Amino acid sequence: MFGISPMQLIIILVIVVLLFGTKKLRSLGGDLGSAVKGFKKAISDKDESTDADFKEDSAKEVEDKSAQSSQVAEDLKKADKKTATKAE
Repeated sequence: MFGISPMQLIIILVIVVLLFGTKKLRSLGGDLGSAVKGFKKAISDKDESTDADFKEDSAKEVEDKSAQSSQVAEDLKKADKKTATKAE
């Protein structure tokens, strides 16, 4: 419906080159490339830091649950001893 033919693309490209010049387009392309590269680096750094935070949080949760379960086990032993002494 709104397809652009190759001839129309060439005409648009010629007009853009005439308006901005090749040096300006080259620097614009370089700036755009470095912006995309920086964006990708920021995204990958965010992912790595998120993974590290997740691992730290998971390890902390495991330690907390382990401490809780050992506390529960100690409480059960104490309760068993009290029950055994009351039964005697």
